[in-house]
Amino acid sequence: MTAIRQASEQDLATLPGLEAEADRLFEALGIGPLPAPGSVEELRRARCVLVAGRPPVGFARIDHLARTAHLEQLSVHPDAMRQGIGRELLRAACAWAREAGYRDITLATYRDVPWNGPFYASEGFVEAGSVDAWYTANGLEPEEAVMGLFGTRVLMRRVL
Repeated sequence: MTAIRQASEQDLATLPGLEAEADRLFEALGIGPLPAPGSVEELRRARCVLVAGRPPVGFARIDHLARTAHLEQLSVHPDAMRQGIGRELLRAACAWAREAGYRDITLATYRDVPWNGPFYASEGFVEAGSVDAWYTANGLEPEEAVMGLFGTRVLMRRVL
């Protein structure tokens, strides 16, 4: 079990590179290139950034989006995958959101990528429709068009 903690300023500088490494796994599925990782400034503006390890081998970024906690990013370095770190981070993100007073948490993901839709479903997330339909219904801009080129994108929600 890896200790999950709030990210420090020093941690934030390492997270875009970690996200880029994790995103490379999508290439084997013909998905990509994906948009660039979130910037350090975007991470600073997040409601919460949780990290696993010292130095971080994984992180969860939680934003406030349309009156809900939104898991904007969950990344684990490929060398640290398949050890339960992503699941620990996801559970910690849900716990943080619940303790912060949110009633639910959402995320946008590929429905059919094994470490995306099925993984989140195994932790109690259910599909709530297409990402762009949900974003638009909540007054938000649609996702970058490139995201939908590689598979079905869905918004998933979990009641806390």
